[in-house]
Amino acid sequence: MRGLVRLYFPPLPRSVTTLQVGGLVNAFGNGIVLPFMFIYLHNVRGISLAVSGLIVAAHAVFSIVAGPVFGSQIDRFGGRNMLAVSLGILTVGYAAYALVREPWQGFLVAAISGIGVGGFWPSQSTLIAGHTTPEQRPAAFAMQRVVMNLGIGLGALTGGLIAATDSPTSFTVLFLLDAATFLVYGGVMLAFVPDPAIASGAHASGRSGSYRDVLRHRAFVAVTGLNALFIFAGFSGFDVLPVYAKNEAGLTETQIGLLFFVNTLVIVIAQLPLARIARGRRRMPTLALLGALWAGAWAIVPLAGSASPRGAVWLLVVAMTVFAVGECLHGTVQAPLVADLAEPRLLGRYMALSALSWQLGFALGPAIGGIGLELSPNGVWLGAAGLCAVGGVVALAIESTIPARARRTPAPVAASA
Repeated sequence: MRGLVRLYFPPLPRSVTTLQVGGLVNAFGNGIVLPFMFIYLHNVRGISLAVSGLIVAAHAVFSIVAGPVFGSQIDRFGGRNMLAVSLGILTVGYAAYALVREPWQGFLVAAISGIGVGGFWPSQSTLIAGHTTPEQRPAAFAMQRVVMNLGIGLGALTGGLIAATDSPTSFTVLFLLDAATFLVYGGVMLAFVPDPAIASGAHASGRSGSYRDVLRHRAFVAVTGLNALFIFAGFSGFDVLPVYAKNEAGLTETQIGLLFFVNTLVIVIAQLPLARIARGRRRMPTLALLGALWAGAWAIVPLAGSASPRGAVWLLVVAMTVFAVGECLHGTVQAPLVADLAEPRLLGRYMALSALSWQLGFALGPAIGGIGLELSPNGVWLGAAGLCAVGGVVALAIESTIPARARRTPAPVAASA
């Protein structure tokens, strides 16, 4: 029993545990909204699928622009301060989605929320990396993935019970709840999490360097490019899957929320055990397996479009389960690898460009996915499956660029409180 407790609650610094608790609340709010954004824009506000995809993509585009700016400011002012700024922006942005009636309003609100997301991920990742040793990072980032998905899954399940396309007010409730969680997370973080630079006595003014230094890092650029491909072909499918499930497979909002909860349940159960299994193993073959799993998951989705509603639910449950296992592998490798490759003085910039790869994928995915759903709803998923498989091959091809010290996941050590 003690071993099971240590497996699912690995010893981590108290500051990291606090970030995880705040992140759980925040992720719950995101989960309330995430599965229903396309449905809100298209089915509730009457915006076409193509334009809805562009609005969701605009959110990611502004994240792309804002991320590098935040990265340089993180290296100057610290992750804690910049995370507080991003959470404030996100509060305003997501609350304003309730006011959207026309496409231009959707683009405006997407810009605000996108700027907030552009700062959120590099700030949070810098804090986690700064409060952990290389041996602790796989467990810390695996736990981050667990709480993020647990929050999103519970939020999606809750959102599915609240949302109703014939009641626009129900979506207003969703957006206001999401905005409130950003405030809660900000309060927890400011009250209990110090900036690692301040805690170690380092001074931001002593840091130097630029993005040119980061972009000269061949291994990091290769890993980041591969991640952009995986996010584009893999993760961004979460944005368009709900509207496909509703319009092509006949699922209800509650069933869509259930799909996301199944995905979450698998991650909660499997993420930390898989992170433990990955200790000492090569990272890039792990990412290659991830590509194969995601290719298989998205290849299942078109079958749901031609099945009965009951059959479609079960097929999509299988797809989400397989995809979740791949997510666990991604969570075990991606963020710890970036942190291990980064120069400490430029950690904020490294994390910003890593986050940029996510936002680039999320910008292209929904935009192309929304148009693709109108042209060929099933072809979208077959194309995504093919790209995920290509990503697996690329992962093996770039392993030689990774420094020997970073090719394997290190074994964790006990952390002090």
